[in-house]
Amino acid sequence: MTTTNETASTTGAPVPAPAQRLAMHRLAPEYYSAMIAVDRASRTGLDPRLAELVKVHASMINGCAFCIDMHATDAAKGGEQDHRLISLPAWRETPWFTAKERAALALTESVTLLTRGHVPDAVYDEAAAHFEEAELAQLIGLIATINAWNRIGVTSRLSPAAK
Repeated sequence: MTTTNETASTTGAPVPAPAQRLAMHRLAPEYYSAMIAVDRASRTGLDPRLAELVKVHASMINGCAFCIDMHATDAAKGGEQDHRLISLPAWRETPWFTAKERAALALTESVTLLTRGHVPDAVYDEAAAHFEEAELAQLIGLIATINAWNRIGVTSRLSPAAK
């Protein structure tokens, strides 16, 4: 018996996304509205290009296809270069991220992967060297917020629209 995935892979057609489990915006509207407000507040005072890099990076770490697609698209619309977005998983090995961006990406990894040793002092101190205290607080809020969105997206199986 041929499965849908086998048929799609042999014909070259895209494999359909997994079925969405539930619609948070419809089933928990107050919570969802609060998340929208938190998301908006978390970006306050941050460079929009840096914010999108952080969101894409955390989303890649967490495997949230919906958020990767949305924030990579937003980043590109904001002028971000494709080669930088594609290389986010290997940012340490590339020459095209600034010291400030590198500090933000390292902090993003540490906050996102808390079970791997929390946020080391060296990572926090490097971020603190590149961001004013209020900006650093906003960055931490942004990282926490995208991680919450990723957990919503992955758990409810949000998928990007076909392109």
